Amino acid sequence: MQQHIVMLPFMAQGHLIPFLALANQIAQRFPFTITIATTPLNVRYLRTAASTSNPRIHFSDLPFNAADHGLPPDTENTEALPLHLVINLFRASTSLEAAFRALIRDITARDGAPPLCIISDVFMAWANEVARSSATVNVAFTTGGAYGTAAYMSMWQHLPHRCAAADGSFAVPGFPNSRRFHVSQMHRFLRDADGSDPWSRFFQPQIAQSLCSFGWLCATAAEIEPLGLDVFSNYTKRPIWCVGPLISQGMLDRKPSRVIGKHAGREPGISPEKCLEWLDSHPENSVVYVSFGSQNTISQSQMMALALGLEDSRRPFIWAIRPPAGFNSRDEFKPEWLPDGFEQRKQGLVVKSWAPQLEILCHRSTGAFLSHCGWNSVAESLSQGVPIIGWPLAAEQGYNAKMLVEEMGVCVEMTRGLESSISREDVKRVIEEVIGGESKAEEMRKKAAEIGELIRAALTEEGERKGSSLKAIDDFVAALLSLRDNVHC
Repeated sequence: MQQHIVMLPFMAQGHLIPFLALANQIAQRFPFTITIATTPLNVRYLRTAASTSNPRIHFSDLPFNAADHGLPPDTENTEALPLHLVINLFRASTSLEAAFRALIRDITARDGAPPLCIISDVFMAWANEVARSSATVNVAFTTGGAYGTAAYMSMWQHLPHRCAAADGSFAVPGFPNSRRFHVSQMHRFLRDADGSDPWSRFFQPQIAQSLCSFGWLCATAAEIEPLGLDVFSNYTKRPIWCVGPLISQGMLDRKPSRVIGKHAGREPGISPEKCLEWLDSHPENSVVYVSFGSQNTISQSQMMALALGLEDSRRPFIWAIRPPAGFNSRDEFKPEWLPDGFEQRKQGLVVKSWAPQLEILCHRSTGAFLSHCGWNSVAESLSQGVPIIGWPLAAEQGYNAKMLVEEMGVCVEMTRGLESSISREDVKRVIEEVIGGESKAEEMRKKAAEIGELIRAALTEEGERKGSSLKAIDDFVAALLSLRDNVHC
């Protein structure tokens, strides 16, 4: 019997791309049909982003009208969506249930059996009910790491910060008491949550439903997050298969290709060739790469301080820059958002919109990554042994940064969030701490390189030796096939 897996990602770039990467991993190892179901514009994006055309991976449109949900026209993704409207997109995602249920019925009728499983995003946990009524199982997939996901879920379910100490610290259910968190590590919507607000009313039931899944897939390698995986396993009380990090195959090469390939369906603001030529002209471990991800940016005053601090550091840099918070991210970048003559002084490359991140992180000249600490960026940086300067902004990024500092020793936080005050002196000091020649910088590089080796080993198959993440995919499929065989006995 031909086996069929149906995937249901949330509508954000940081979720769509890992789902596509997971589909490719499964399709390379098993002769299954895989259908990724999402809204029409996101299907178009995924088709563009697909680096290879695997005939067993299909895409299915789920009808969606942004205007029905108080969203701007043609908005089907968090990218370029004002922060106050992101909750509308989360709530709108539940409207896809009827069309998704119809898709499962059609697949069942065509194949003569229900799909082997549904793999749904943690934020699309209503897929559990669809699976139950369709004689299959739902497997939750977190596109984050184990530590960050466990902290994110526990905080939304329990709102422990409401009992924070006077200094802002608090314990999180599931984590050791010695690993206290701080209110400044939380996004303001969670910080303000009381259980009756719109964000709580969406996240709390979705997380509760997700815990009813048959099991979990996690975009991490078991070896790199021992504490996080232990907490996550105890929290879900379900099997967890660590199948990541889901990074480009080109990043696993001992000598990565100079131009790895497509860039998540986006056209970079600078050609990879020009970027690499610029990097070639700088010494090893000398360049600071700055990027806040696909949908994050900083305030105008923070942007000015960062620019001045970069100049004061006298370090070459590549900055993938977007308009500051409060401005339309699709608008043209204005020179007054940066110091006078900043770009003309040519200390670094200022890349409007997208930079070829994979090539930059793989280059020997890149010595540090100033990042929002989104999990995809973290994984890509560590896979190349590049230490991180943390500036978390949203979602679970503050918890990722905490883990990178306290558990891995590969990161120094520069600041947190959009509301923080930061000076050019702060920027210069942290850059020097991470990329300078002092012992701490050397130790961070060493630890990052060690984690990179663990990631590479987890994702590599050599002869009879199979990396832990590849074995996890095989074990996951074996569990599904065993379940199906037992059902049909």
